Amino acid sequence: MASKPGILTDWPWKPLGSFKYIILAPMITETIYSFAVKERDVSALALFPFMLWRMVHNQIWISLSRYRTAKGSNRIVDKGIEFDQVDRERNWDDQIMFNSILFYFGNKYVPGGSCLPIWRLDGVIMTALLHAGPVEFLYYWLHRALHHHYLYSRYHSHHHSSIATEPITSVIHPFAEHIAYFTLFAIPMLTTVLSGTASIFALAAYITYIDFMNNMGHCNFELIPNCFFTFFPPLYYIIYTPSFHSLHHVHFRSNYSLFMPFYDYIYGTMDESSESLYESSVKRKEESPHVVHLTHLTTPDSLYHLRLGFASFASKPYTPSTLYSCLLCPLTLSSIMLSTFLVQTNRFHQTTLQTWAIPKYNIQYWLKCQKQAINNLIEEAVLEAEGKGARVLSLGLMNQGEELNRYGGVYVEKHPKLKLKLVDGSSLAVAVVLNSIPEGTTQVVLRGNLTKVAHALAFALCQKGIQVSVLYEDEYEKLDKSLGSKCRGKLVLSRSYSCKTWVVGDGLSEAEQRQARKGTLFVPFSQFPPTKLRNDCFYHTTPALHTPPALENVDCCENWLPRRVMSTWRAAGIVHALEGWEEHECGDSMSNIDRVWEACLKHGFQPLRLPTLSKP
Repeated sequence: MASKPGILTDWPWKPLGSFKYIILAPMITETIYSFAVKERDVSALALFPFMLWRMVHNQIWISLSRYRTAKGSNRIVDKGIEFDQVDRERNWDDQIMFNSILFYFGNKYVPGGSCLPIWRLDGVIMTALLHAGPVEFLYYWLHRALHHHYLYSRYHSHHHSSIATEPITSVIHPFAEHIAYFTLFAIPMLTTVLSGTASIFALAAYITYIDFMNNMGHCNFELIPNCFFTFFPPLYYIIYTPSFHSLHHVHFRSNYSLFMPFYDYIYGTMDESSESLYESSVKRKEESPHVVHLTHLTTPDSLYHLRLGFASFASKPYTPSTLYSCLLCPLTLSSIMLSTFLVQTNRFHQTTLQTWAIPKYNIQYWLKCQKQAINNLIEEAVLEAEGKGARVLSLGLMNQGEELNRYGGVYVEKHPKLKLKLVDGSSLAVAVVLNSIPEGTTQVVLRGNLTKVAHALAFALCQKGIQVSVLYEDEYEKLDKSLGSKCRGKLVLSRSYSCKTWVVGDGLSEAEQRQARKGTLFVPFSQFPPTKLRNDCFYHTTPALHTPPALENVDCCENWLPRRVMSTWRAAGIVHALEGWEEHECGDSMSNIDRVWEACLKHGFQPLRLPTLSKP
């Protein structure tokens, strides 16, 4: 929002929220009906499929930009993107809706606007000349006027709230600005329509050109090779570069041109650092991480909740959606053919953190036939991170399963000279769970698969004087054997459900949840949260921590966790690297729990608050 919002700031359909597309339904229905029953106007019928194409086009740019800026190669501005920018730019599709509505009425009521031919060369040439002439010239002066303090504070400052731009930043303006921009861009379109030279190709190509150039100028990575300007120097004046426009968002009072820097050269508003920034951005190499967190896809539609997917989805805690899984099924299935890919890059002071994902879903980790393939992918990722100079690699979600790779221990055994340190995060997970149990607790129920974390938790709880109850005899015998005499008297076998604090992992059944007393607190120690069945009980999140304010470029949620909350398995790798610890924490080994917890707090990570009642 601008600092002093003016009139016509909000879109007319803002009160409709996510139901805004309902206003297009009558137009789409009428267009299809007219084509089927009345006049077969291909130009009218193509209008709304073209709207979908524009959305796909923009989404391709969003994903490409986020991937390239995460890699760091050719990146222009290092400032990260945060949640406030994602929220501000969530309505990027409003501009496409607005244009589609205007095109619809133009097709119906502007003379010559209907029944357009597919192609006319004279119309294409006229469109190009009118854009290079009056449109570029008028836009330059309109843009300069929008930087006058009166208009800037009421309108254009909303756009300039984004210093590190994304492709869709290009269309994030108040409604009044979009009216002005469409009026400018309508000059070539109306002229060709009224002169009878318009064609479907000319109009579609012109709008696609505007989208392409807008997205390119705000993508925050340089993609125009230097050879273009070497072989044809006049291009400096004809086409702008992403670095050229990024300076406008950094310095504000320079580089006003639309797509042709020509007018900035003429009127003396060219930023002096334009050429040097371009040269440095073109030469910039891929960034090497200090810490890598290795995760994987969970359910099929989790692909679209990644930072590289739909930004608005990624900015909220993940919830499965069968609708998107069905609609995007072909793309979802193709993801299993990918290799391990970079999801995001964060910066914590001088430490570069990257998250990589293995293109495997939860269900594949349960299949024995997939075990070797998954282990190969993890091993390749470990060696790749080692080759990139990473100091630590943390294993997330099911990449550290006992049956899969013995909590990562098999990789250390296979590569004993590994300089990179493998971290499974078990010690920090234990510390977080211990600090999530309410003070004064004297008894807990331990339920779930007896993992490495479960054994360590049982031992730590007994050492604190807290009685640990288990529900099944075989689990009691396993724990009693591994914990030894030090925990005798504190580890008990009990079928009583009177205890109101449960420490739970994978394997907790629905029947067991229903046996718990009203007001029971479920504290998970597993990577995945338990199914929430009771609205009269409390459910803590999986082991996680609030991230320090110094962590940059946080604009997406990690799986189901809230904003700016990080799983302990990921945080453990960061702490391990910051402390410079030289041992692996994988296989049967664990770090000192108290030491890890103190280091975690020292670096600004904070525990989550106890939950309120959670409805299923």
